[in-house]
Amino acid sequence: MPKGMSGASAATRKPWPQSVAAQVFVLQLLVMLLLAVLSDLTLVYETRSQTVRGARHQVLAVAAGFATPPGVAAALKSANPTAVLQPTAEKARRTSGVDFVAVLSRDGVRYTDVRPDLIGKRAAGDFGRALAGESYTELFRGAPTDAVRAVVPVTDADGTVVGIVTAGLEISTVSSTFYRQLPLLAAGAAGSLALATGAAWLVSRRLRRQTHGLGPTEVTRMYEHHDAVLHAAREGVLVIGADDRLSLVNDEARKLLQLPADAEHRPLRGLGLPPSMVRLLASDRNVDDAVQPVGGRLLAVSVRRTRRDGHGPAGGVATLRDTTELRALAGRAEVAHERLELLYRASAEIGSTLDVVRTVEELADIVVPQFADVVTVDLFDAVLRGDEPEPGAASSVRRVVVRGAVEAWPFHEAGSSLRYEPVTQQRRTIDGEDAVLVPDLARSQAWRAPDPEGAQRVLRLGFHSLLTVPLRARGVVLGLVMFWRAGQPPFQQDDVSPAEELTAHAAVCIDNARRYTREHATAVSLQRSLLPRDLPRQDAVEVAHRYLPARSGVGGDWFDVIPLSGARVALVVGDVVGHGLQAAATMGRLRTAVLTYSALDLPPEDLLLHLDQLVTRLDAAYQEGGEDHTVTGATLVFAVYDPTSGRCVFAGAGHPPPALVRPDGSVEFVDVPANLPLGLGSVPFQTTDIGIPPGSRLILYTDGLVESRGRTIDTGLELLRSVLTDTEPDCESTCRTVIEAMVPSRSHDDAALLVAGTRRFPADNIAQWDVPADFAAVGAVRAQCMRQLERWGLGTGFTTELILSELITNAVRYGAPPVTVRLLRHHALICEVCDASNTAPRVVQAAESDEGGRGLYLVAQLADRWGVRYTGHGKVIWAEQSLAQGHGTALS
Repeated sequence: MPKGMSGASAATRKPWPQSVAAQVFVLQLLVMLLLAVLSDLTLVYETRSQTVRGARHQVLAVAAGFATPPGVAAALKSANPTAVLQPTAEKARRTSGVDFVAVLSRDGVRYTDVRPDLIGKRAAGDFGRALAGESYTELFRGAPTDAVRAVVPVTDADGTVVGIVTAGLEISTVSSTFYRQLPLLAAGAAGSLALATGAAWLVSRRLRRQTHGLGPTEVTRMYEHHDAVLHAAREGVLVIGADDRLSLVNDEARKLLQLPADAEHRPLRGLGLPPSMVRLLASDRNVDDAVQPVGGRLLAVSVRRTRRDGHGPAGGVATLRDTTELRALAGRAEVAHERLELLYRASAEIGSTLDVVRTVEELADIVVPQFADVVTVDLFDAVLRGDEPEPGAASSVRRVVVRGAVEAWPFHEAGSSLRYEPVTQQRRTIDGEDAVLVPDLARSQAWRAPDPEGAQRVLRLGFHSLLTVPLRARGVVLGLVMFWRAGQPPFQQDDVSPAEELTAHAAVCIDNARRYTREHATAVSLQRSLLPRDLPRQDAVEVAHRYLPARSGVGGDWFDVIPLSGARVALVVGDVVGHGLQAAATMGRLRTAVLTYSALDLPPEDLLLHLDQLVTRLDAAYQEGGEDHTVTGATLVFAVYDPTSGRCVFAGAGHPPPALVRPDGSVEFVDVPANLPLGLGSVPFQTTDIGIPPGSRLILYTDGLVESRGRTIDTGLELLRSVLTDTEPDCESTCRTVIEAMVPSRSHDDAALLVAGTRRFPADNIAQWDVPADFAAVGAVRAQCMRQLERWGLGTGFTTELILSELITNAVRYGAPPVTVRLLRHHALICEVCDASNTAPRVVQAAESDEGGRGLYLVAQLADRWGVRYTGHGKVIWAEQSLAQGHGTALS
């Protein structure tokens, strides 16, 4: 070929980059460009999807917020829903930023719309899911415009769907939001591409420096000289082919393996190598520093198989290092490695629980048999109780653990109490000295002092050395650890440091467990002191109860049984958020508040309202004091049972519903209104009033009984229902069965359970009369009451007559008709006078010249207890007198 044509051909190929660095730059740039385009397309698609999802969430929130208030359901039932709802819907639309908010009838006819001309017309679409009570969003296409639309049913108090609320954003609105983000996405794409170009340029520049601008041919030429470099290496190198033949060997490998000159391309088995070395080199696995004896040397062999993932030639590469001179240090390195491994295991395994004994056992499990043949651990009794031992205050300790391979250990067993006298080396360790090493037990006498006969048996068992180390944490000695060796080499000075590190770590863990034990005992004691021990006497219900603290400590679960006026009783179960002392103290405050409010005979809904306000004030006080504890979220269920009528009023604040077991064994959960938990500023609390047959059982509990980490509350309620179906009628048996079936052995949450068997007041122990609004009728009613007391055989006539006279006279004079008198006889005689007035009577201090004003004062002096409670029809003034032994009557 002519010279000119060759030059023209070269000139034609010149535009493609010649150097390795330039070629890498072009390839990287193309790849980055492709990745940038793909990522931007993905980002555009994801942004559009997020815009639509955001629109769905927005319109669903607006529709649900408009449909939830009770006034919407009431307006839909009114004569002119449009007049009531149109202004409100328009205001909600403008406030929320959606394009329309429409209220529809069950038939889909618009009551409100952003376009007044559409009011009265049926909205397009299928609203069957909404009529079934489901809220949903949809991408609506149709008249009057395409939109992202939310459909939410409007329900009345009994859950019936009375209408539909739709809210939406037009597709054009959603698209405009997306289009506004496109410039930003484009800018991001341009920035990403610029950054990728810069990164590729930097990589190309770096590669150009390292290759000095060489092309592929020059780089190939450089690698042709690798053979010279390979033979100059101080490590032996072998390249093994796929057929287990030696492809390449350097000079160092020839010398170490004593290979013949024609070793290359020969099979490994024909080179005179030891069989173990041949198997190692020919194995299909990677090997790191495997030591092989070859020709009187110890070689560290590493093998790497090639052609991994389909790259490179098949075979392997082996490197050899002469480690003969390093083997002298191998023993000491191995010991150091074992010590490091021991310390690592100790840091990972000791202290896994906050239990003192278990922490000591973890220490013993780690050191035996790796560090010692037998280990004994002695602790002060104060440490086991959770207290901090006082230095020098006591010399007696308790042996907690004896761990080792010896079956008949000659010294004291675990659980025994020991006393070390001042002359013993153990006493010096307890008093705060450092570790004491006894390398030869046969020559030492100090360690034998506590038990000379046992020491002789120790020597006969072959024990030859002892290392005693104090358990010291925060400068306080908690006990001591004694390491004994028989089959291992005697303890040396080098063993003292790891032993001290082991015991120091264990001591910190033991001290943490000790302090936790103390705090847990304090919290449990506080919790027990705040919970009722002996429930007060009352005849309305038979009661059984349980409280089980959580594994992590006590919490805020509590219960109470509170006698009320009129032979009624209040049953309370509550749960305060959190665990520990703060939760227990807060629980005590709430329980005291419930007792106080109950003493005022407040209705259940008013009592919960006062508690809600109290929780709000407590949280405000905690925040002002800089505490992170909060009471908000505390739950409660409060039930008042009246044995005279068999009615029970329930009020709850975010608490699981009580269960009712009827006499026939059927179980149902009381439908208590779902009020919010305490402290959330809820609307006035609602109540439920139901009739309960005598012989039924009420089960009140906290969520720790039905809910756990592996069980949802719905599953727990169904399990509780099935358990209660098979329980005995006895309350104590019911309580025991429920706890055994529902609460795991180590629960993460505390649980409280209250089982109350209901009774009815016998009809012949109730007497009631209507009082005419005339002072002349007071004497006649009083006489009827006294005759009733005679029939009951009660000897409280004069006192009761005076109390009734004052109460009835005050009701006729200051109250409003109708006036009613009722007598109740059980363990006490209760006199009740009811009228329709809400005026609050009070005891006043009458002057000496006053003719009246002493009525309630006399009642307060003569009765054991008296008070006033308000009803929906007025008030009841009551007075209670205790009866002599034998006059009480049991309830049925």
